[in-house]
Order: sequence, then structure tokens, then C-alpha cells
Amino acid sequence: METASKLLGRFLIWRVKHLSQKHLTLILSFIIGIGSGLAAVILKNTIHFTNQLLTEGFNLDNQNLLYLAYPLLGITLTVLFTRFIVKDKISHGITKILYAFSRKGGYLKPHNSYTSIIGSTFTIGFGGSVGAEAPIVLTGASIGSSLGRMFHLNQKTITLLVGSGAAGAIAGIFKAPIAGLVFTLEVLMLDLTMASVIPLLISSVTATTIAYLFLGKGAEFAFHLQDPFLLNNLPWYVVLGIVGGLISLYMTWGSMYMEGKILKIKNPFLRLLTGGAILSLLIFLFPPLYGEGYTTISALLSGNADAVLENTFFYHFRDSNLVILGFLGLLIAFKVLATAATNGSGGVGGIFAPTLFTGGVAGFFMARLLNQMGWVNLPEAHFALAGMAALMAGVMHAPLTAIFLIAEITHGYALFIPLILTSTVSYLTIMYFEPHSIYTKRLAKKGELLTHHKDKAVLTLMRLNKVIETDFKTVSPQQTLGELVKVIAKARRNIFPVLNEEGKLLGIVLLDDIREIMFNNELYNQTKVENLMTIPPAFIEANESMDKVMRKFEETGAWNLPVVENGKYLGFVSKSKIFSVYRRVLIHFSDE
Repeated sequence: METASKLLGRFLIWRVKHLSQKHLTLILSFIIGIGSGLAAVILKNTIHFTNQLLTEGFNLDNQNLLYLAYPLLGITLTVLFTRFIVKDKISHGITKILYAFSRKGGYLKPHNSYTSIIGSTFTIGFGGSVGAEAPIVLTGASIGSSLGRMFHLNQKTITLLVGSGAAGAIAGIFKAPIAGLVFTLEVLMLDLTMASVIPLLISSVTATTIAYLFLGKGAEFAFHLQDPFLLNNLPWYVVLGIVGGLISLYMTWGSMYMEGKILKIKNPFLRLLTGGAILSLLIFLFPPLYGEGYTTISALLSGNADAVLENTFFYHFRDSNLVILGFLGLLIAFKVLATAATNGSGGVGGIFAPTLFTGGVAGFFMARLLNQMGWVNLPEAHFALAGMAALMAGVMHAPLTAIFLIAEITHGYALFIPLILTSTVSYLTIMYFEPHSIYTKRLAKKGELLTHHKDKAVLTLMRLNKVIETDFKTVSPQQTLGELVKVIAKARRNIFPVLNEEGKLLGIVLLDDIREIMFNNELYNQTKVENLMTIPPAFIEANESMDKVMRKFEETGAWNLPVVENGKYLGFVSKSKIFSVYRRVLIHFSDE
């Protein structure tokens, strides 16, 4: 019998002869849509089943001590799974995908196709205050990456298939194909033309169909508009947009700061206990922080605000609007800490659901507060939906995704104007303070971010070691002018690096600087190279990003700069070489 590799080889040969790459991409996008849709169905079912199994029978009017145990147990199981079975980090799925685009040519490890599902089931099912969206997106993207590499496709096509997996994942979770497409274009992708959009559409529609097939027509949280949209409320949507932008800033900075503090604990066991204890205590005090929080959003959308007080100390005060408002305000404040504690201690989950949760609570809180003050009569459910869009636009820097996702959830576009207004204002507000989304901020600090700006994106894809030129003749500082002239006679370059015995760069000799004296025989034995060399205007470190390299060229005005590693000379980089490589990369990613 033939081995699997031989069969695959024969199929690849047949494919090249009978199936174009464009048609293969469309077929693979359909398969990826099935895979990502099934991943969404499996993860949602496992999380809900685990959640229901653990919390079934809780008394609504009592505090349940098991809330102190479940989250810590779930994170412990997740950490054991990731450290001893997976032996790899599987959290922050969206950031992993962006890094794969930037540094690995779209390569994601095959285990990401299933490990994120297991890890996030342990984390979220047991109460971790994060979302399942990022793990599912990473799963779908990994399926696309694996299929692309299996069929030996080029980097551009693999990137497109990774995006197809992400689009299918979002579409499958929310049964919102347009939102899946827009999310991929807005948050993940480098540069796509209309022809590239077709595979994303195929994957999104396929995953949505799979979700409908297995989960029925019900969405994650469905809402049917009953009250009409009133133009008189537009100014308040603007206010909500500003508030949403500021809360988005708090979420972005607060979650990264708190998670960073927990991650500074070097001992993994102590880090697990610290983060798990913080999370368990918060959930015990504020049960709506348990899991994704979509149950709370559904309650707010249906006008059942007192449901947020179930299983809390405050349940007997559920008829007091003041208590409800105070509780909702605390949920907004502590959701960031709960999410950071979950991820920092080793849990697996994303920021998507916490963003929607916080936005829904914030929108409802604002509308209820203004209504209680008697100033206006605002539709609280509408403002909860608009708040979700505002936070998504701010935290993720994805206003279009926010608009279309909420519009699809509501099964119509009756709130389209306030969604656009709130999302835009929120996005503009946070952009004044923070240019990067929560997904891209970590990569941006390292210069590893692949952006929608084509020039910056192409620079990100370029590697410094691909543009280093090493055909420069080197000299030592003790050599004479006469010896230097002999080196010049055999050289094809007009720059001569001066190195010491250890190979460290001391300076450079420019041919233009010695042109007037190089034919003066009287100076041949008297003048040393160390007296002729100059210091370059800047040095390029071997590990620097191309974005930093180009900034050094702009700041110095130089056309050639030396590359060093721990002071040792490696070669030179020239502007002309960078431009040449830049053109090749740009053509590669722009052709259709």
C-alpha cells in the first residue's frame, strides 16, 4: 500500500495539471468554513455544558461558595494541560495570528487546530472571565494555515486561508457572516482586493450554515427591536460614544497593566494561585463576571436588570434601582481585573466577550441613570447594544466590525445610524490617546506589527538579513595609507570598514574623504588608517526591525549604514538594496 505522503504527492501533481490555484483556494475556503463552523459549535457546546453542569441548582438568593473554587480549578486544569501536554502557549489567539502574519509567513502550529478548544473549555466552562471567540478564531486560522502548507501554497495564499479560517470562526460563533468578513478585513488582513474577498465570503457563509445546522436559529444573544429609533436621542448616542471610548482606553491599558503585574510573578504555581484567587473572589462577589457574561447581556436586553443580582449579597435589594446601578458600575470596573487575572494566571480566552459584556453594561447603565434622573426617556436595550458596539470599536479598533455584528445580532438595520455614530465617536476618542488596539499593542512595542498601511506592512515582512551586503573590503586601524591604497585597487566599493583584532567595528574610511591624498606617495608610510577613519552617523543592530532601520536612514540622511551584533561587524545595508527588495515584496503581495 502507498504511504500517505506518496498519495499526497500524486494528488499535488494531479492538482497542478488539472486544478488552478484560484479554484483550489475556493475549495479550501469551503473546507475551512466547515472546520471553523464545527469548531465554533463544539466549543460553544462544551462551554455551555460545563457551565450548566457546574452551576445547575444554585440558589438565586444565596451566595454560592463554589464560586470560590470553580475558577481556580478551571485555570489549574488549563495550566496543567498547556504546560505538560501542549507544552506551548495558546492564549492571546488574535495576537498569535497577527504575529504569524508578521514573522512566520502565516505559519501556525498544527496543534492550535484543537488545543485552544480544550484549554478554553477548562477556563471558561469553570468560570474564567474571558471569551471563546479568540480561541475559536485561532482554531479556524490554524486549520487554514495547515491546509495551505499541506498543499504547498505560497505565503500570500496561506495568509488568505488563515483569514478565511478567522472569518468562518466569527461567522460561526455569532451566525453573522458579514461580521466575520469585516472582522478579518479590519483586524487581521494585510491587503486584500475584491478577488481575495470571495474565499472569505465562502468560508463565512459555510461556517454560518454549519452553526445554523447544529445550533438552530438562536444566536448567542438575539434581540428584536420593538421601539423605533428616535432622532432626538442622537446627542446621547454621541455622549455614549465618548464614554465608550474612555472605557475602552481603561480596558486596554488596565487589562495589559494588571496582566503584566501578574505575569511578573516568576513562580508559575504562585502566579496561578494569585490570579486564580483574585478571579475566584471577584466572581464570588460579582457572579455576572462568571464566564463569558452573555447571560447578563441577554437579561439587560430583555429589561430584566434585577437578574444581575442573582446569587449575590444584594439579591434582596433587587427592587432598588440605586443598588442595581451601583452593582452595574462595579461590574464595569472589575471586569477588566477579572479578565486580566484569568489570562495572567494561565487561562485561555480572549477579550472579545469581555468587551461586549462591558459595553452592554455601560450602555444600559448610562441609559438607566439618565432615565432615573428624569432628564430623558431613553430605550435602555438600544443603548446596551450601542454600548457593545462602542466598546468593540474602541478596544479592538474595529468600528465596522462593531456596526455590522450588532446589526446582524438584532436581525435588522433599524439601529444602523446610532451604531455608526456611537462606534465612530468611540473609535475617534480612543485614537486620540491610543493608536493601537489591544490585539496589536504588544506586537507594536516590538516592531512586529503587520498593519493595513501597505508601506509599513511590506517593511514588516522584510528581513534585515536579506538586505545585508558583505562584499566590503575591511582594513585595520594600524594599516598605512599605502596598504589602504592597495586594498582600494582591488575593491568594488567606496566604503572600507575599519575593524580591530576582535572584528569589532571602529569606524569607516570613505573613498571620497581620501581621494585628494591617496596619490601622495610621501604620506603612504606616515599616515595610519586610524587617522583617516570617521564614525558612521548611525549603527544598525542585527535584531532591529526594518521600520527602525528606515527611520535611521531618514534621520541621518545616509545611503549606507553598518550592521553590527554586539559591536562586531556584519556588513552594510544600503537604501538602494532596501528599495530593490521592497519592490519585490510589494509586487508579491499586490499581484492577483
